Amino acid sequence: MNKFQETIAKIMINNFSLDKSTAILVLTDKSTVKLGQKFRAALVKEEYLADIVIMEDRTKSGEEPPKEAAEKMLNYGLVFCLTKHSLTHTVARKNANSNGIGVITMPGITEDMFLEGAMSADYSLVKKETLEMTTKLTNAKKVIISTGNELKLTIPVEGRKGVPSTGVFKEKAASGNLPSGEAYIAPIEGIAEGKIEINGSIAGIGLLDSPVVLSIEKGRLVSASGESGDQLLSLLGMDDGRMLCELGIGTNHAARLTGNILEDEKAYNTIHVAFGSNHTFGGTIKTNVHIDCVTKEPEMEWEF
Repeated sequence: MNKFQETIAKIMINNFSLDKSTAILVLTDKSTVKLGQKFRAALVKEEYLADIVIMEDRTKSGEEPPKEAAEKMLNYGLVFCLTKHSLTHTVARKNANSNGIGVITMPGITEDMFLEGAMSADYSLVKKETLEMTTKLTNAKKVIISTGNELKLTIPVEGRKGVPSTGVFKEKAASGNLPSGEAYIAPIEGIAEGKIEINGSIAGIGLLDSPVVLSIEKGRLVSASGESGDQLLSLLGMDDGRMLCELGIGTNHAARLTGNILEDEKAYNTIHVAFGSNHTFGGTIKTNVHIDCVTKEPEMEWEF
């Protein structure tokens, strides 16, 4: 058995509790189709019932899949989304969960990521540390993030519940990323104030050559420095896509900072803020974009 096949076999045993009669859908796109087909073939070799649907690439994270693909998702017990951009914060994912269907999103997944890094973690440890951090977020009133050049961003979260993404999906209709390992929360909309230096990566842009300073007023991104900042603003558009929608903290000891947001936002000693939709995890913002921005080695101050 080759390493890829071994990895799939291990994941299906350790991270899921799935009867082999459960119908599985692999939803992929033109950019990720070869890996999607290889993933489906590995599932079939492990004697799972797996189909595949190939859609056109989405243009950005948070954009809905085509209507036909969203409807197809409702015919299965578990859906793996191996896509270029994330379907995590979409109505299609939320509807599938509401219908008792598990949805595992794997935006930007690569074969290397299956074999190395975050996917190879001890997920019993990832689960433990993720749940601990989730509780801390739930109990917090506000979190203050300090980054380079004495910049500070104050993020109020009182009354919101933290969300764990443990990578362990034993319950029916479970949802989350693979690889995984983050605790995140929807901040109270329209209140966050300050500036933050993004020195890691940005979804849809990749690793940053130089830091980007984001200025946030009343929970809205009002400026972003440099060429990468201009790219970010373009991705977010002019409307609610610029609203701060998430604070996340990486909890996966094996994750690397590679320029792929799926793994970057899970790494130890990183936090990420996101802009756009958060209605799928406890917030009120509903728009057609969700872009994560990763900062490494921030200082964090908690107010309880």
